[in-house]
Amino acid sequence: MSRLYKEERDDWITVCLKYLLFVFNFLFWVGGAAVMAVGIWTLIDKSDYLSLLASSTFAVSAYILIFAGGLVMVTGFLGCCAVIREQRSCLSMYFSCLLLIFLIELVAGVLAYVYYQKLSEELKQHLNQTMTENYAQPGKNHITHAVDRLQQDFKCCGSNNLSDWETSIYINSKEANNRVVPDSCCKSITPSCGQRDHPSNIYKVEGGCITKLELFLADHLLIIGAVGIGVASLQICGMILCCCLHRRFKKEPY
Repeated sequence: MSRLYKEERDDWITVCLKYLLFVFNFLFWVGGAAVMAVGIWTLIDKSDYLSLLASSTFAVSAYILIFAGGLVMVTGFLGCCAVIREQRSCLSMYFSCLLLIFLIELVAGVLAYVYYQKLSEELKQHLNQTMTENYAQPGKNHITHAVDRLQQDFKCCGSNNLSDWETSIYINSKEANNRVVPDSCCKSITPSCGQRDHPSNIYKVEGGCITKLELFLADHLLIIGAVGIGVASLQICGMILCCCLHRRFKKEPY
C-alpha cells in the first residue's frame, strides 16, 4: 500500500515538474524574443550612433544578444520535445543548450559592463576628433549622417559645445560657405542656417553632444543588462527543473 502511494506521489510530482517546465519554456521563448529584439533594435535603429564610437564593443554585444536570442527560441522548442518524449538524452541536450546560452549571455554582460566603465573616457577622447576630422569628408557619408542625426535628435551642437566646430576641416573649407557650424546645429534647419550662431538659432546645450550620447548609451546598456539578467534567471530555474526531471525519467534502453 505504501509503495503504491509512493509511486502515485512520484507520478504527481513528475507531472507537476513537466507542467512547470512547459510554463518555463514559454517564458524562456518570450525572453529569447525580447533579447533578440533588443539586439536588432540596437543595430538597426541606433546604428548611426554606433559608427561614432571608436571601439566595436557595443555592436559586438548586440550581435551576441541576437545570436543568444535565436538560440533561446530554438532551445525552448527542444525543451518541449524533451518533456513530451520523456527522454533523458533530449533533456541532457536541453540542459547543455541552457548552459551554453547562459555562458554566452555572461560574455555579453561582461562586455557591456566593461564598456560602460570606459564609455565616458572613450567619448571624450574620440568623439570630437571624429566629428571635426570626418564630417562632410569624401567617403565619410555615414559619419556625416550620424553627426547630423546626433545633433538633431539630442538638440546639441559640437562634442562639448559649438566652439568645437572652429577646428573642423569642413567649417574651415570653401564648401562650408562661411558657416560657423553645420546646419544640423540649427533649431530649425534651413539652407545655410549654420552661418549664424545666435542662441535663438543654434542649440547651445551645456556639455554638448558627449553628455547626451553618453547618457543615451548608458541607459541602453542598462536595458541590455536588465533583459540579460531576466533571461539568465529563467535559465537557472530551467536548469534546476531539468536536473529534477532527469532523475525521474526512465533510463533509455540501449
